Amino acid sequence: MTNVHNDNNISNTSTQKTTLSPSSRPTYTSSQLIAYLRSVSLPDDFPHPPSASSAPEDSLRHLSTLQAHQLATYPFENLSLHYSPTHTVSLDLDVLYKKYVERRRGGYCMENNAFFGTVLRGLGWEVTSVGARVCLGVDGGDRGKYGSWSHMTNIITISDKKYMVDVGFGNNGPTAPILLEENTIHENLGLTQMRLVRSKIEEQTDGDQRLWVYQIRHSPNGEWEPTYCFTETEFLPQDYEMMNFWTSQSRRSFFTYSILMAKMIMEDGRLIGTVTMKDGEAKKRVGNEAVDTKTCKSEKERLEVFKEWFGIWLTQEEERGIRGTVAELKG
Repeated sequence: MTNVHNDNNISNTSTQKTTLSPSSRPTYTSSQLIAYLRSVSLPDDFPHPPSASSAPEDSLRHLSTLQAHQLATYPFENLSLHYSPTHTVSLDLDVLYKKYVERRRGGYCMENNAFFGTVLRGLGWEVTSVGARVCLGVDGGDRGKYGSWSHMTNIITISDKKYMVDVGFGNNGPTAPILLEENTIHENLGLTQMRLVRSKIEEQTDGDQRLWVYQIRHSPNGEWEPTYCFTETEFLPQDYEMMNFWTSQSRRSFFTYSILMAKMIMEDGRLIGTVTMKDGEAKKRVGNEAVDTKTCKSEKERLEVFKEWFGIWLTQEEERGIRGTVAELKG
């Protein structure tokens, strides 16, 4: 079970509004954290547990290693919306722990980042959870426009510097912490690069407001593409309950009618590629090159890809959940 700290962590004086300290957020127990660290197959020379309170450069290195191993172990996937009796997504932290560590599953953005943020908080990092708007251009729409608050990411503060850490955006997401600093270019997978810029978005009427925009380009000479924008304003668990409800239940949300999966490939401690699936099409890429593809025409074939490429085994009850839905492969 998760730990919740008591009222001694609440700051309340006559001259200051009541605010919760970071330690008041739920964390996983020591035994749960140890099991998690084992599950992500950290290198032999990695400190156990990793220290968030060490020198800033060591803390950042530990954080980067954890992010990479999280991405290589637990996939981005929305199978709970298709292969389950309830077709729902829970953000309950104990449910997430069992899903990830005990069942070796994954989840979509709010699941992945809520889980990983809770792990980091339990290991001593200062974690602020924030909301994001996904650019419509990601799905072929207008690159100047963004959707509603439907994505979650985390900001980690190390010493006096803030880093965006996202383990829930699939194959185009960041693979390492990104310093909240404009126009600093970071290497991602293969030839892909990433950066943050500070900008207003097209549909805002207040020209003074600025958001952080996460951008990628697929080669050093390529065009920068906006992917999502995010705020530094903290979002609360109840905010994500509202966001999760729409994202997982609205028939306008592509998560409800399409199967999406992505998992990073790690070799010798480095992320080198991705395994992805959209509906019945699966692809392996190393760097920027496709090395294998599979087209699934039946549920039997797709379930085999889940096992062989993503390491996911579903129960018979879960397998039956897809029957009669728009996402079912009927071949």
